Amino acid sequence: MNPVTENKRIDTQYYVEGYATTFKPYVLYRDYEGNDVYELIERSSLDNADINDVIFQFDHGGMVYARTSNGSLIVEVDEHGLFVAADLGRTEAAKRLYDSIQAGMVTQMSWRYMVDEESYDRDKKMWTTRKVSKIYDVSAVSIPANDQTSIEARAKSLMDEERAKKENEKKRERLSLLLQIKEAIN
Repeated sequence: MNPVTENKRIDTQYYVEGYATTFKPYVLYRDYEGNDVYELIERSSLDNADINDVIFQFDHGGMVYARTSNGSLIVEVDEHGLFVAADLGRTEAAKRLYDSIQAGMVTQMSWRYMVDEESYDRDKKMWTTRKVSKIYDVSAVSIPANDQTSIEARAKSLMDEERAKKENEKKRERLSLLLQIKEAIN
């Protein structure tokens, strides 16, 4: 799992980021004989994938919490996988999902996509995705297929916010007092 990046990619107090998939093989399922069957998403499989209007959901269904077409969602391919950054502050439902992510109740992601080309290696017991034509959604999920995914929330701590509010109140009081003194002198 990669740590949350130093800089937010979207200016919001309800910022989340993570990886909806990675480019390392992972156990997809166990077959009837108890053998692990793997999946690998090739880095090049996403080179020409359509990401024009990807939506952000929870468990691939229901509400849309962010989307690329309105600027509340960023979906990019990097060396690690499919990177996602989202503003979950535009609706009350999205803020509730943000709270669940921040509380550590939701920690991983998934994605829904159209495969144009894949292969299966019987010896390695590995499915390989070679070409993706469209990415439909990225989702924070309760249980991921790929346990190498991640999602994390970042915001100021409540203590920092309270401290800033109190400092601003003190500054306003001092400014008001200085204005009163200035008026009294003139």
